[in-house]
Amino acid sequence: MPLIDISSARNGDPRQRQAVAEAIGRCCESSGFLLLVGHGVPEAVIEDVNRALREFFSLPRAIKEQTGADPADPLARGFSSAGSLAATNDGADRAAEHESPDHVEKFVYFPLGNPEGFDGPGWTDERVFVAEQWPEVPGFRTAYQRYYTEMASLATELSRLFALALGLREDWFDTSIDRHNSNLMANHYPADDQPAGHIRLSQHSDWGNLTILLQDEYQSGLQVRGDRGEWLDVPVVPGAFVINIGDLLARWTNDRWVSTLHRVVSTGAPTAERFTLPFFHQPNFNAVIECIPTCASADNPPRYEPVVSGPYLLNKFKVAYDLSPH
Repeated sequence: MPLIDISSARNGDPRQRQAVAEAIGRCCESSGFLLLVGHGVPEAVIEDVNRALREFFSLPRAIKEQTGADPADPLARGFSSAGSLAATNDGADRAAEHESPDHVEKFVYFPLGNPEGFDGPGWTDERVFVAEQWPEVPGFRTAYQRYYTEMASLATELSRLFALALGLREDWFDTSIDRHNSNLMANHYPADDQPAGHIRLSQHSDWGNLTILLQDEYQSGLQVRGDRGEWLDVPVVPGAFVINIGDLLARWTNDRWVSTLHRVVSTGAPTAERFTLPFFHQPNFNAVIECIPTCASADNPPRYEPVVSGPYLLNKFKVAYDLSPH
């Protein structure tokens, strides 16, 4: 998997920024995945959130469930035990992999503000726009929100490099992400004694714009599906984030960039517990996602109708968790 250092792009030099952007663009076209270093996220912020999530997941289940996800919440915010959210995914055949739920427990932070004039068809404010729940772990909320803020800033920087890679003005995405509705999910994969290749999280693609994943520095198991259907291991690189393109950005680019299936497997008995932090960057709730001008031509017309980001993503959650709007 390509390793890209964006530190030279962060110094503001236009030539350096363009060169880094083009390298990122090649990754987004070929596999939709890359490893990112030189990102500027303070190590102390990463250490604090890692410490907080490990402390939270080490608590007895009964205490963790005090911040449990409401079954009626389409965004599944709060804590969910392993196997409780067996989501389906467009284009992924879960039955071909296994018949049991995913072996991961989660804590989801999704600060979705009620956009002005929202009248999402079939969705009521009571279900979607609610206050967040926080565990009573000292420092957890502060560490989590500081990390969220850093991820949002990094996503903005990446979006500007994406724009350059696509032949657009650097600020082209800015007005579509300046009130982004992104979520941060903490994942804990309990230790297991399954053989190598056993599914811990079934194959799926991500729904939104882009994902910034902080891997466990001691335990991997993340795999990306290759062009020939083979599964390729994603290495653990200290200090690096895994970046991947989501379905919405693939749609935005008229499939010039790809949203690739990926999964998590056991690495061999015994497999140690694994912690990860994916940040799912979503555009503004009211952003209209339609083919980017540089991604279409007379020979390659737009493949998709325009969609509004918020309702589109909410419907993805509804289908995945088998929830009917009311």
